[in-house]
Amino acid sequence: MPSPSPTGAAQPDAGGRLVLLCGRSFSGKSTAAGWLQQSLPARVISLDALNAERGLAGGQGIPLREWARTNDEAVRRAGAALREGATVVVDDTASPRFLRDGWRGVAEQTGSAFVLVFLDTSPATVRARLLRNRDAAERPDVVDAVMADHLASFEAPEADEAAVTLDGEDLTREVLLTSVRRALDGQRPG
Repeated sequence: MPSPSPTGAAQPDAGGRLVLLCGRSFSGKSTAAGWLQQSLPARVISLDALNAERGLAGGQGIPLREWARTNDEAVRRAGAALREGATVVVDDTASPRFLRDGWRGVAEQTGSAFVLVFLDTSPATVRARLLRNRDAAERPDVVDAVMADHLASFEAPEADEAAVTLDGEDLTREVLLTSVRRALDGQRPG
């Protein structure tokens, strides 16, 4: 929201708003990102899309150093948009915790509001969605070995991270938007 300048003219706030979507693969993050993009409005930064730009297929397994390069590019793009006062939605699994902490740091460095949204979707639902995707081919596949490793190593947000936790099983646009707007409104100064 713009703030008045000393002359009374509206000036953009110093920072933007950063919404980090966290959850297992196939938990509904990309759908949620699309809803937020349209409704806030927001710029979406998808690590899967960045990997695809780089010619990498995340679902087939990517070396950690390549994931780090993709994350660095996502941080660069998000930081630039946040410094312009934009709302940015990051679509990523955001596991392990140090990645979430890094995004929180990006928000702090740019003077931006930060909201962590955890889509809590059971491994059974994730697996069912993966199998449906193999039939429909709506998005790139995640091979079984990569998915098994992902599910085994996924670190859900801890209580001190103050995540907005939403049921990823039956998430609706209305629940998502209401929850995110409430969390962002709670971070407005004054």
